[in-house]
Amino acid sequence: MRVLVTGENSYAGRQFEKRLIDLEMDWVVDFLSVRNDEWKTKNFSMYDAIYHVAAIVHQKEKAENESLYYKINRDLTYELAEKAKSEGVKSFVFLSTIAVYGLIGRIGEDTIISKETKEKPTSYYGKSKLEAEQKISTLQSDNFHVSILRIPMIYGYGCPGNYSALSKLAKKAPLFPKIDNKRSLIYISHLSDLVMYLVENENSGLFLVKNPEDINTLAMVNEIAINNERRIYNSYLLGFLIRVFGNSFSVIRKMFGNIVYKNEDCKINSFQYTNLSFEESITLSEKTKINKD
Repeated sequence: MRVLVTGENSYAGRQFEKRLIDLEMDWVVDFLSVRNDEWKTKNFSMYDAIYHVAAIVHQKEKAENESLYYKINRDLTYELAEKAKSEGVKSFVFLSTIAVYGLIGRIGEDTIISKETKEKPTSYYGKSKLEAEQKISTLQSDNFHVSILRIPMIYGYGCPGNYSALSKLAKKAPLFPKIDNKRSLIYISHLSDLVMYLVENENSGLFLVKNPEDINTLAMVNEIAINNERRIYNSYLLGFLIRVFGNSFSVIRKMFGNIVYKNEDCKINSFQYTNLSFEESITLSEKTKINKD
């Protein structure tokens, strides 16, 4: 199997390659820069699949960069998929996002996203990703399989963005609010395993992607701290204040609100994730050796 990954330095792409190496899979992975138009001269016909992960993300959205989101996240995605189809590539896997729903989640209330949940993106990122989904879906055929993966927050060793910020916080903060919440996340190796499965089986469709179990933010922070030989005091007082006032602030809702995918809607044919517990995934994310004794 030969796969072309867009984005030379993309975290998901590089971790996909690493996962294949770790599993000793006889696959070939090449990387493609899409920062300029040179990719248009690349011969796609030698590839079985394109794994499209390059995107504009983790940037502060401003009115002046709105067009960039649509140019990269929507238009480039469609152009790549169109070229892949015309040159005989069998599968196109697109990394989309939970942001297409425009939901943050609220503290003390359940927000459950299912296949019936209406998309209402509120950010340039979410809107451009949704429009990309809609455009590439028109290319689906018996010979060209389009897989769209709506992922929540990714975490894993060296992961940029939200997990990196949470990990840094867990290594420094003396205390953390005691709040019981649930959030759907995806461990990077689980994501890579799913992509392998979809490519190998030439699957197509829209997939809601998450870990087998949902995660409590406090539990994640505590687990990160343990792996760094720290202990964080779990504050009932801070938890109470956040439960009372937290829903007024989107940044707090993003950390402590409840937002999960419906479990039944995340099942994919006969695919199963490897038997890896949440605690073990955090240990690997912090690059700590797993103790199996």
